[in-house]
Amino acid sequence: MSTPHNPPQTLTIIRPDDWHLHVRDGAALHTVVPHTAAQFARALIMPNLKPPVTSTAQALSYRERIRAAAVAAGYSAFEPLMTLYLTDHLRPDEILRAKEAGLVGVKLYPAGATTNSDAGVTDMRKTYATLEVMQRVGMPLLVHGEVTSPDIDLFDREAVFIDTQLIPLRRDFPALKVVFEHITTREAAQYVQSAQGAIAASITAHHLLYNRNAIFTGGMRPHYYCLPVLKREIHRQALVDAATGGSPRFFLGTDSAPHATHLKEHASGCAGCYTAHAAMELYASAFEAANALDKLEAFASFHGPDFYALPRNTDQITLRRESWTPPESYAFSETSLKPLAGGEVLHWRMALPL
Repeated sequence: MSTPHNPPQTLTIIRPDDWHLHVRDGAALHTVVPHTAAQFARALIMPNLKPPVTSTAQALSYRERIRAAAVAAGYSAFEPLMTLYLTDHLRPDEILRAKEAGLVGVKLYPAGATTNSDAGVTDMRKTYATLEVMQRVGMPLLVHGEVTSPDIDLFDREAVFIDTQLIPLRRDFPALKVVFEHITTREAAQYVQSAQGAIAASITAHHLLYNRNAIFTGGMRPHYYCLPVLKREIHRQALVDAATGGSPRFFLGTDSAPHATHLKEHASGCAGCYTAHAAMELYASAFEAANALDKLEAFASFHGPDFYALPRNTDQITLRRESWTPPESYAFSETSLKPLAGGEVLHWRMALPL
């Protein structure tokens, strides 16, 4: 392992995958898809469009639009991995079609939990017939783990979800593969680490790097606002320990979520941090701060495909120690997109292929 007195100047790892990504649709794809495709071999695409992706046919059509944007930018090898949006009315036979077509997961959004989640599940019991088929065919359930009851404090919603929703769900479906996505709390990390059965969790770079002070330091900073929201420092440190601890149950998922600048910098700003422009650089910064760069490859490149029963990638990327400043904004359809850490100095940069 490197030490702070002998830091590495380059880091070469097997090409990683992003196991949680939002790319939107239409013209926006041509801004955001190339950022991901430059670093990752595959990305698990979230289905919360308007209208949501609730059929296999919709998912396959969406995949082709994403592929077209990647090819147009010169990344023909990039592979979008597609998901369905779980609703109260998603039929069990749609799961069979999705499995046959190569879709890799079904996303649970509790109704009202985050961006474009108004079509989400209102009562888990309404989904039980569908979950039974998912358990039988090995289709993972991808969980946005927050309760939405107005009487629950926003910062407690993930911990309450574990006790009131996740534990009962997994008791009823013990063989169902579950990914607890973008975890943000010590309680979630501890639960995933110790629970029985097929469960894993994705962790974002921004939840490894920042605590909730980032939203408020020097004024309200909307580009650090996401859901689940950033938490206290004790939770950030628990996530760092989970990500760098070597457990195969934790892996990379950026939850990169692009929103037009005027919708983020709004009286009721959108939730989501855009990190795809510098995803691996941000993760490398977090792992280096924990003196754990030697653990980054397994977290970014091995644990995710192993859990999803997909082959690991074989080509490599190289990160170099280099100070650079991402742009403060990108063109985004007919407006602009402000990335997290835009205009700030980063100290790792992915090397371009020769």
